[in-house]
Amino acid sequence: MGVLRKLRAGKSVLERRPSGAFTVDSQGNLVSSTVPQRVPEALTRQIGWHILAVFKGAAAVRLPFSELRVRYETFDVAAREMRGGAIIFLSPKPAPRPPAAS
Repeated sequence: MGVLRKLRAGKSVLERRPSGAFTVDSQGNLVSSTVPQRVPEALTRQIGWHILAVFKGAAAVRLPFSELRVRYETFDVAAREMRGGAIIFLSPKPAPRPPAAS
């Protein structure tokens, strides 16, 4: 999921890591979203396509797979399969605090 590297990169297209959720239908079309408008729709669509590919691949080999969690150092992505589509949650982790000066 190389697309998600953009989300965790320090100086990427996005100044702040987005949080929210969005749903995609079985074709990967965006149905609803609470992700901020500053996040390009093309990026959420790409994430949705990758998530759907994982769920469809699992179904093709008859693997009961309904939830996916990806944890990056600075970001968490959770997705749940929904009748061929998916709901995807984006959760940024707080930036590490620098050590206190003594």
